[in-house]
Amino acid sequence: MLALRTASETDRPLFDGFVEAHPSGDVLQTYAWGDLKARSGWTPLRLLVEDDGVVRGAVSLLERKLPGVGRSILYAPRGPVMDLDDAPLVAWLGSELVRIARRRGAILVKVDPPLERPCELGAANLAAAGFRPVDAGGFGGTQPLCVMQLDLGRDDEELLASFKPKWRYNIRLAERKGVEVRTDLGRADLPEFYRLLQETSRRDGFRVRSLAYFEAMWDELSPDGRIWLAQASFEGAAVSGALVLTLGDRAWYLYGASSNEHRNVMPNHLMQWRLIQRARDAGFRWYDFRGVSPRRGGGADEHLEGLNRFKEGFSPRFVEYIGELDLVVSPAWYWLWTIALPRVRALLKRAAREGEPAAHG
Repeated sequence: MLALRTASETDRPLFDGFVEAHPSGDVLQTYAWGDLKARSGWTPLRLLVEDDGVVRGAVSLLERKLPGVGRSILYAPRGPVMDLDDAPLVAWLGSELVRIARRRGAILVKVDPPLERPCELGAANLAAAGFRPVDAGGFGGTQPLCVMQLDLGRDDEELLASFKPKWRYNIRLAERKGVEVRTDLGRADLPEFYRLLQETSRRDGFRVRSLAYFEAMWDELSPDGRIWLAQASFEGAAVSGALVLTLGDRAWYLYGASSNEHRNVMPNHLMQWRLIQRARDAGFRWYDFRGVSPRRGGGADEHLEGLNRFKEGFSPRFVEYIGELDLVVSPAWYWLWTIALPRVRALLKRAAREGEPAAHG
């Protein structure tokens, strides 16, 4: 008989072991990731689906309280981890999640499993269980809608031969110029990586979390060996860096940073190559480059085309996931949260802009 129970700290090896062994397991569903998010205002809730004592599924939910209203939202990043082709199991879990959400005052349960399109059966099962698609924009919602994944089941010669000629040239150029790459740095090297990340954010116009967040990430994930820090140096100075997470059969390129200096010696190409080699040699099957823009041609995602081109040069496969899905628990509150409040905020921003004095050249 199916049963859903809250996992305790003593269940940590059981929970993480199931997530790690499952084909759709993701590091964002591990105990450590929940502990990391607990440091920034989320409350983790780990659930085990068992059938006569045998684990059939795992869900790490993150709960965020909505200020001043006594309500919350529940979010399973890259979850749930289970066989989504099993219609009775998905339907049963949906009803159980509604029960839990109501008890906790949640207005919705958001999921975004790494279910690849086309996925007619899994998508149909989720829809029948009450999960509705969310239009989160071109790049995706909280997690990327589209990623690129490199199959590591090849030796160096075969992998290099699969790369685009210019990428092979750039890798060899970086080697000839004396770029040095380390993929085994530690916590003490995070400030230098963060400096490069801030430089990247100023150049490319995005916001970054605090150094304390990356230190907390290291503290939570490094005991299990699930985080790597890499750095490329030229003439003794750090010029690029990367954070990689690992679990199961894959490694994820999570964050990249680079200096404005010495870009002509192509340190990023060599750093990625060294990370790919390390991941392959460590026994991982996939190197996941994470988020890229959907291949829908031009439009709102044109600014991401450079990101796509860099990752495409390593000849990975393009993957589009099913995207975010919401299980609505309170229709009235859901309408307020997803439609009414965004419209009000948009109107206020528009009114503020219209009230500003005109700029003069």
